[in-house]
Amino acid sequence: MHANSRYREVYQDWQQNPQAFWAKQADNLHWFKQPDKIFDESQGVYGRWFVGGETNTCYNCLDRHVADGKGAQPALIYDSAMTGEKRVYTYDEVLTEVQAIAAVLQNLGVEKGDRVVIYMPMVAEATFSMLACARLGAIHSVVFGGFAAHELATRLDDSQAKIVISASCGLEPGRVVPYKPLLDQAVDMARVKPQACIILQRDQHHAVLRYEHGDMDFAQAVEAEKVKGTQVPCVPVLATDPLYVLYTSGTTGQPKGVIRDNGGHMVALLWSMRNFFGVKPGETFWAASDIGWVVGHSYIVYGPLIAGNASVIFEGKPIGTPDAGTYWRVVQDHDVKVMFTAPTAFRAIRREDGDGEHIERYDTSGLRALFLAGERADTETIKWAERMLKVPVIDHWWQTETGWPVAGNPVGLGLMPVKYGSPTLPMPGYDLQVVDDAGYPVPANTLGNIVLKLPLPPGCLVSFWNADDRFRTSCLEEFPGYYKTADAGLVDEDGYVFVMARTDDIINCAGHRLSTGAMEEVCAMHPDVAECAVIGVADALKGQIPCGFLVLKAKVDRDEKLIAKEIVELVRNEIGPVAAFKNVMVVTRLPKTRSGKILRGTMQKIADGLPWKMPATIDDPTILDEISEILQKHGYCEPQKALAG
Repeated sequence: MHANSRYREVYQDWQQNPQAFWAKQADNLHWFKQPDKIFDESQGVYGRWFVGGETNTCYNCLDRHVADGKGAQPALIYDSAMTGEKRVYTYDEVLTEVQAIAAVLQNLGVEKGDRVVIYMPMVAEATFSMLACARLGAIHSVVFGGFAAHELATRLDDSQAKIVISASCGLEPGRVVPYKPLLDQAVDMARVKPQACIILQRDQHHAVLRYEHGDMDFAQAVEAEKVKGTQVPCVPVLATDPLYVLYTSGTTGQPKGVIRDNGGHMVALLWSMRNFFGVKPGETFWAASDIGWVVGHSYIVYGPLIAGNASVIFEGKPIGTPDAGTYWRVVQDHDVKVMFTAPTAFRAIRREDGDGEHIERYDTSGLRALFLAGERADTETIKWAERMLKVPVIDHWWQTETGWPVAGNPVGLGLMPVKYGSPTLPMPGYDLQVVDDAGYPVPANTLGNIVLKLPLPPGCLVSFWNADDRFRTSCLEEFPGYYKTADAGLVDEDGYVFVMARTDDIINCAGHRLSTGAMEEVCAMHPDVAECAVIGVADALKGQIPCGFLVLKAKVDRDEKLIAKEIVELVRNEIGPVAAFKNVMVVTRLPKTRSGKILRGTMQKIADGLPWKMPATIDDPTILDEISEILQKHGYCEPQKALAG
């Protein structure tokens, strides 16, 4: 599998001459003006890529392929498990839609550098709107559809958005979520009011338009421009100009807006589509995520279109729309070659359909690889997916801030040997190191802080929106010369990376630094466990002790106390008595963000009886009440109400 992998050779090629390496990749894109300098270390917070170059991301996603005679190829495949609608858009058709939306925005006075907030469900129009902003050189900021009004208002204020593009509603299993009341509330709360709100009316719920707010009907406005046949050429922008601002989840106070540029972003994404994900032009790639997250930006919209692929926009859930077979239906119906989703989705599918009965109903033989990222991918879930799908299942690791994979197993270069629990090796561009709290390198196999040596490669964040100082303080100051990932882990003797936990998930138990992630790995090994979370709770004697929460598989009918006892024993055997792992609780579900990240920090605050805020990104707030009740039964947490806002 790995004898012919080109990984080592390519990584060395980058190490020997990083600028030449990235300059060569940039040649695959269209430039109105070639860069003067590949990397200029004197620019920006820590240097800038492709300085002086002029390009346009929308041109590289659409016009370039149409000019190359590929206009009739599928570009976007919309598949809604909620409405049953399916539609394939060719590159020609996407270009038509995007030009019409760009014309509408242009008529409203949107120019290069203006901000547009996109607050939409997973519909094709959301993607078209992102590309229309890129076409004009406007900066989009996508806010997850249905996000709380207060959170939306803070993003309107921080970005000073000129226009909002939204929809009348989003669709969740069993319910319709009206967006317009949330948007109206946010506009009323915002200090900086948008000039207009363009609303896509969906059949499932029509919103009342308030013309005094500058509300417009999306479909009518776009249709008028299509009838006119308005041509909107791509506006050349600097490679270093911002393409988008994405506010990261779970922020308190002022939101943290990650800025992505145009040039470096395209170069990195194109490299990753071909060399990391191993997708060939014309093939169908599916990132089962949401455009509100970085995965959706990088691998539903920009990456696949830059690389000339067809990308699936899926509206639905891994289970319940209608069942645990929906992902396999999408893979079969659209001949998906490579898929990318969160481990949480697979844990949910495995819990519902542990024997893989649904998988047998569909033809998934076209699938070559499955990629997982966004949460720790436990070994048992990976092995289960490998058995069921009979393809490589690849855990990889990156962040909103990096915008593309930091470490993984590159299908396009040929797979390296797998070590379960590791996302494999750093990608070219990333000099990944592990240091102690004082910034000194630690020996192999020693837990420490994962840092990336500066400069970061193309595609990584430029800074935080209007907050360079905050970016320096939170990401660059603690370890001078390095970017702090705020993840903890280790690198083994072969250079394989093991990401164990966010640094705040390392607990100090009687002077021992322990990773809750390592304990979760062990809990997940138990055959009755579907998913789990381990947090550190305050302890008068030891400082902190671990506390485990288990969700059992659907068909388990054994005694829960016995299962808990077996798991305590398992952790004792695998990690040792030093883990002091004695407290295990069986729960029906875990609190998560909409992208599937378990809200461990909030659970920890509840357990410790500390004040806590309802996380803005939580999928279902009622789960926290369930967790509180169980913790109280076990003698934790004086009941605390969530803090307002």
